[in-house]
Amino acid sequence: MQRRTLLRLGLVAGLTLAAGAGLVAVVQPGRQKGRLTPAGRALWAGVARGVLGSLLPAEAVAQQQALDAHLLRLEQAIAGMPPGVQAEIDELTTLAASAPGRVALIGLATPWADASAAEVQAALSALRQSSIGLREQVYQALRELTNAAFFADTSTWALLGYAGQRPVPNLPPA
Repeated sequence: MQRRTLLRLGLVAGLTLAAGAGLVAVVQPGRQKGRLTPAGRALWAGVARGVLGSLLPAEAVAQQQALDAHLLRLEQAIAGMPPGVQAEIDELTTLAASAPGRVALIGLATPWADASAAEVQAALSALRQSSIGLREQVYQALRELTNAAFFADTSTWALLGYAGQRPVPNLPPA
């Protein structure tokens, strides 16, 4: 494939994604007024189950509590980002939370709320290994935002075997 053709394909894909997200946003946005909508919550909770897997509690009530806390941290993390980045995350959330976006972009036939961790992991793996740059970027965004929000809470550090920051010894003045 020639470089010019590849650039055109990337431009068309980007415009298609933006137009699709804009159209879906009218119907059911993924985030409104800085908060995840039910569709956005289902998306990010599903991604968290797929990305975090066994780091989440196995018991259903405890897992839901952990996911609720995670989604709150995710909302706070997004709110702290520049407006342009928030807009991009909103577009991604809206598109990936919609049924057409979930199927066409993510490759997940099952609704987010009903998808098993294994189904989400398989869809994310396909995104990661895709030869289409846009799908790889979607994978990176979903995974990195999920990990950043989850591990922002110091209570999750022990799951990694990280005891936290060590105190810095007092050094004599120079």
